[in-house]
Amino acid sequence: MPSLRDIRNRIGSVKSTRQITKAMKMVAAAKLRRAQDAILKTRPYVQLLDQMLTRVAARALAEDTVAHPLLAPRTLRTADVVVITSDRGLAGGFNSNIARRAQRFLTEEGERFERIAVSTIGKKGREFFRARKVEIVKDFTGIHADLRYEKAEAIASEYTQRYLAGEVDAVFLAYNEFKSAIAQKPVVVQLLPIETPAAESTAGIDFKYEPSREALLAELLPRQITMQVWRALLESAASEHGARMSAMESATKNAEEMIAALTLQYNRARQAYVTKELMEIVSGAEALK
Repeated sequence: MPSLRDIRNRIGSVKSTRQITKAMKMVAAAKLRRAQDAILKTRPYVQLLDQMLTRVAARALAEDTVAHPLLAPRTLRTADVVVITSDRGLAGGFNSNIARRAQRFLTEEGERFERIAVSTIGKKGREFFRARKVEIVKDFTGIHADLRYEKAEAIASEYTQRYLAGEVDAVFLAYNEFKSAIAQKPVVVQLLPIETPAAESTAGIDFKYEPSREALLAELLPRQITMQVWRALLESAASEHGARMSAMESATKNAEEMIAALTLQYNRARQAYVTKELMEIVSGAEALK
């Protein structure tokens, strides 16, 4: 049975842990508000840009014209999967959920492609796949420490150039889509080639382009790819802060319950100790009579 000193020391240790988890929860909540505002402002722009460009691209393909190299059809042989995780843990199932989702994608799509390569953004994803002996062809470092649009632009530009050079036939992004502070959905979305609506959805009145459809696509298609990467990074950042806030809230509650249980154990042990001392005093007094 632990001594009173051992129980007191453990209570002090758990109280220190509670202070840390409570502080981490407050920090995550503050970061979540900023990240949530950023993703809510970005989503409408990305969605409307995607809708506009995919319709323009679909009409160009329906007319059997290749208005941009990114729209040229090709046989899909090789693919890259970019897995976005965090650099730090203590975020519940945030990292493990998306890592397992990406691993399942590799298994399910293994027969569709001749080769599927893995790239990572975030230390936790890199550690996950290295532990399972999965080759990582590219590891993007320092992205989360200073999350900026220019970094998303660099990543998008690199994969666009590789796609145009024929080094890769498809690119996928695996990340946690932000739903709420307590809910994140692991998703795998196709970045390249650009998906277009079905042919029947392009029927109707076409647009009049100025200066031209080709110039429009040449300007906006690379921006669309960049915005898809930027959105994935923002979704992942908001999901990480939400998951960490929830995890730290649960940890704080668990610490409080443990403190209550240890305090009860301490009081019972102290009461037993005092009772034992009183019995020894009474027994000694009776012996002296």
